[in-house]
Amino acid sequence: MAEAGADKVRELITNARFVLFDFDGPVCQLFAGHSADDVAKDLVSWLEGHGLRALLTDEERKHPDPHVVLKAVNERHPRSDLVVELEERLTQQELKAVGSAQPTAYADPLIRTWRAVGCRLAVATNNSPRTVKDYLGGRGLLDCFDSHVYGRTSDLDLMKPNPDCLNRALRAMGGAPADS
Repeated sequence: MAEAGADKVRELITNARFVLFDFDGPVCQLFAGHSADDVAKDLVSWLEGHGLRALLTDEERKHPDPHVVLKAVNERHPRSDLVVELEERLTQQELKAVGSAQPTAYADPLIRTWRAVGCRLAVATNNSPRTVKDYLGGRGLLDCFDSHVYGRTSDLDLMKPNPDCLNRALRAMGGAPADS
């Protein structure tokens, strides 16, 4: 039984022509030295400092994921200047976190190996594409992705689990899900 599973994995890997990576987790631990919980608290404090405490529920104010805060504000004020400013604050915190991000074990050689065997690579993430490019550039990996980095856009309704960033990556590379 285990051998059948291994054969299926081998077949998937052998037939892959396109490989899509998420960023925070599979490629690196972005908030390894710059806590995501602290970033979420910073966003909440910023909102409270602007008299906007009521925009968030108690649970959202305490949530350790800054994306939860951003999505909650977007639900209540979609595509507003407030959301644009909050998203930029999050992006600045992500960019700051790049300096202390820890590479995920074996991610760098895995990326280089996939590229060396001719696969086309992309990153599809809820993080800012600026953050991803900054991190990959610092690790000497950006060229492995041919600038195929698809992240958070101004339309926050398209954040994962919405497949938008995956679809954008596949379309740009000319890939099909079956080949990925």
